[in-house]
Amino acid sequence: MASNSAARTPQLRKDSVTKRWVIFSPARAKRPSDFKSKSPINPNSDQQQQCPFCIGHEHECAPEIFRIPPDNPDWTIRVIQNLYPALSRDMDVVSAQDPLHQNSDSGPGRVVISGFGFHDVVIETPVHSVQLSDLSARQIGEILVAYTTRIRQLMIHDVIRYVQVFKNHGASAGASMSHSHSQLMALPIVPTAVAARLDSMKEYFDQTGNCSVCEFKSSKDLLVDVSAHFVSIVPFAATFPFEIWVIPLDHSPHFHELDADKAVDLGGLLKLMLRKMSLQLNNPPFNFMVQTSPLRDGASQLSHSHWFLQIVPQLGVAAGFEIGTGCYINPVFPEDAAKVLREVKVSPSV
Repeated sequence: MASNSAARTPQLRKDSVTKRWVIFSPARAKRPSDFKSKSPINPNSDQQQQCPFCIGHEHECAPEIFRIPPDNPDWTIRVIQNLYPALSRDMDVVSAQDPLHQNSDSGPGRVVISGFGFHDVVIETPVHSVQLSDLSARQIGEILVAYTTRIRQLMIHDVIRYVQVFKNHGASAGASMSHSHSQLMALPIVPTAVAARLDSMKEYFDQTGNCSVCEFKSSKDLLVDVSAHFVSIVPFAATFPFEIWVIPLDHSPHFHELDADKAVDLGGLLKLMLRKMSLQLNNPPFNFMVQTSPLRDGASQLSHSHWFLQIVPQLGVAAGFEIGTGCYINPVFPEDAAKVLREVKVSPSV
């Protein structure tokens, strides 16, 4: 297939959602259809008998938070504490009066707060060789509901302001275990990138009266697929080659408000995107992140804030220019990536 990128000149595009500039440089590209992962995932790279996430090895894991079905030895999903958490869930590490107080290390140029938070693991299947894209839409929907259930549990802690749901698939994407799993981190702060995204979305709304994420729904040239309640697109200023966003069709600020029926619908579209990406890009390592709103956003934030699920195949590395500037170089124009992904034929499955 001839690449439309070859006929294009370089462009700089500004993402209306993140305010990030991206350079699109067709001179650095192969044909979009030629992109393949150089390090495809081997889902059986760990020996099952050595894996604590497999059924029958529950005693080797950190404490369980809940399982689905509840109190059933034949579980399908387990949510557990992370054995090596980035944050401490011990309330003794924070002040009873002011959990976000600056501690004694604070001073000029130093802002330090107690490292209270939660870092959990969602074991997505009891079977070592089964990957997320192997599951049915209903099974993936149950995993999504497990995320929302855990987020609502974490909301009882007034100090928790933001929960990041994410999945690292493959060692080069940050996964230390090949058994299919994802993670949640509950933070006492709103991370800088999240705050910048929300500020950018508010600025766009103030200028146009429209939600910047809702605007993508009418972008036919960026469309990959659509379901009853969600649409998948390649964003107009995609930071990474073949990056995909899955967006609720109805304006929705908070991921944790996802209901069970919509979760199954999202599960089906997420499965389709992962299978298309695997077939087209040679089963690459990838990350997905739920980009949502802070837990305690009020009515003034709800009109401009819209959650989405971001999928990033790992096809390269950030180098000095990207690290130094925060401006990424993408060799594939989003319209071309969307066309390639639309045309990937996926065989019907359960």
